[in-house]
Amino acid sequence: MENRSLSFTLLFLGFFSLYSASGDNVGGKKLKMQFATGPLLKFQICCCFRYKRVFEEYTRVLNQRYPDIRIEGENYLPLPIYRHIASFLSIFKLAVIGLIILGKDPFAIFGIQAPGLWQWGQENKIYACMMVFFLSNMIENQCMSTGAFEITLNDVPVWSKLESGHLPSMQQLVQILENEMKLNARMDSLPHHRS
Repeated sequence: MENRSLSFTLLFLGFFSLYSASGDNVGGKKLKMQFATGPLLKFQICCCFRYKRVFEEYTRVLNQRYPDIRIEGENYLPLPIYRHIASFLSIFKLAVIGLIILGKDPFAIFGIQAPGLWQWGQENKIYACMMVFFLSNMIENQCMSTGAFEITLNDVPVWSKLESGHLPSMQQLVQILENEMKLNARMDSLPHHRS
């Protein structure tokens, strides 16, 4: 009976790990909310759920206020070293969980006595597998989190949470957009001189 529940736990952890890893690697996937022909307002946001909700709320309000504006969103990726660390941990945790379930001692290969933590893991396989899984996921998520909420209008930066330290309020964002659009309209109305 214990082997059956252990197999089920491993299967569940494997599927959950693959599911969570596929959500982290969305990378270049864009969150397009509307197709329009006006100016392009682009959001680059941290992968976390909270910022996606803020993006969706801002998009809803801005689409009502500026129906001709195009709004796109994409993940702001962390530095490559952090992405590689997260990928390594994702694979490493599955290897450790596999070794725990199979009862193999990787320390014996190196001629080292297994530490007490490993012996505890062999006696409490389900708890050890869950601990490895959740601790590894916590570190992976920390590596992939950037805290970014960057906004550009026609490829011109208009807000950076990384520089300001906070998200813009809806009033601030609307005011910034109004100012940028007025400035762009004035620039477009100026006569162009050839040199």
